[in-house]
Amino acid sequence: MALNVIWIAFFLIAFGVAAVKLVVFHDTGIFTEMVNSTFEMARTGFEISLGLTGVLTLWMGLMRVGESGGMVAALAKVVRPFFRRLFPEIPAEHPVFGSIIMNFAANMLGLDNAATPLGLKAMQELQELNPDKDTASNAQITFLVLNTSGLTVIPISIMVYRAQMGAANPSDVFLPILLATFFSSLAGLVAVAVAQRINLLDRVVLAYLGGLTGAIALTLWYFARLPEDRVEVVSTLVANVMLFGIIALFIAVAMVRRVNVYEAFIEGAKEGFPVAVKIIPYLVAILVAIGVFRASGTLDLLVAGIGRGFAALGFDTDFVQALPTALMKPLSGSGARGMMVDAMQTYGADSFVGRLASTFQGSTDTTFYIIALYFGSVSVRKTRHAVPCGLIADGAGIVAAIFIAYLFFH
Repeated sequence: MALNVIWIAFFLIAFGVAAVKLVVFHDTGIFTEMVNSTFEMARTGFEISLGLTGVLTLWMGLMRVGESGGMVAALAKVVRPFFRRLFPEIPAEHPVFGSIIMNFAANMLGLDNAATPLGLKAMQELQELNPDKDTASNAQITFLVLNTSGLTVIPISIMVYRAQMGAANPSDVFLPILLATFFSSLAGLVAVAVAQRINLLDRVVLAYLGGLTGAIALTLWYFARLPEDRVEVVSTLVANVMLFGIIALFIAVAMVRRVNVYEAFIEGAKEGFPVAVKIIPYLVAILVAIGVFRASGTLDLLVAGIGRGFAALGFDTDFVQALPTALMKPLSGSGARGMMVDAMQTYGADSFVGRLASTFQGSTDTTFYIIALYFGSVSVRKTRHAVPCGLIADGAGIVAAIFIAYLFFH
């Protein structure tokens, strides 16, 4: 229901803004731009789905190897006490816990190509437990919101873009992103807990959250002590070594347990292509709506209005020029990436705006894209409180990014 309302709103608002531009400002090209965006975004949706086919096939095959060898179950045991309280609907020994922890681990390492197929695998397993196939279950919503909050420990791709744009120290946004995304994830968790009446004051939950907080604090301490030119190198190395180490461990353990690794991989890989095909309509629908919304200039008007509002209240408005990245991020990852690059090109990679835009890019995830992708892969149409909770996480990440950027860079 929420996605239906938002989808319609994107088109109607875009049409209204374009009509005003045509009548008042005689902008005769606005509707042409909007129509062109529908074709462009439809093609983009298909290309994304096509590009996912390979990684879906790979990771679903590797997950089957991990399941057959028992490694996924072993990983699930580590977090089962915590997950049983966050996902009370899931049976204690269900293998979906392994898929969830693998997805979260890939997200934390900033490995989007690995995280997406693992997340789709987890959503499929959650759908098997869902009694109402058309409506999102509590477990699916909790999993999705924690995904959209975008907890990222090592933002590899953002540091790469900053290096390409000539930043003197591409990794200077590492700590601000880690802090902002932590607050975003915490806000998403609290929002879901309130909606679903999950007790976050449970001793086990507090122990795991305390451990996670401690691990993040230790990461901050370690990377803060590294020379600036070593942060990007070490973080990239750690992420890739950990990822390939998991692959090697899955295969090695499966071999020890006399699993036919190749056959297990093929059986799992066969599931990748049907999923990639199934999500095409959902991706095209949401991306076309976002493209029209953006082409109409509504986003620019929104940013300008926010700037005037804060200026009238007497606040510093230096952050406003980076807001397009923040406002685009819940809608489109590629769109937000383009806004981030544009901010660095216009104001400089080492400017306050360039650094804040980079922090925005890493502080949250693409809420509407993830909802369309994950729920679309299992044909869930009624998303319940998934969108509001996801947007609460996004809002917390944006606000935290602004305050942290002023603390670090202003």
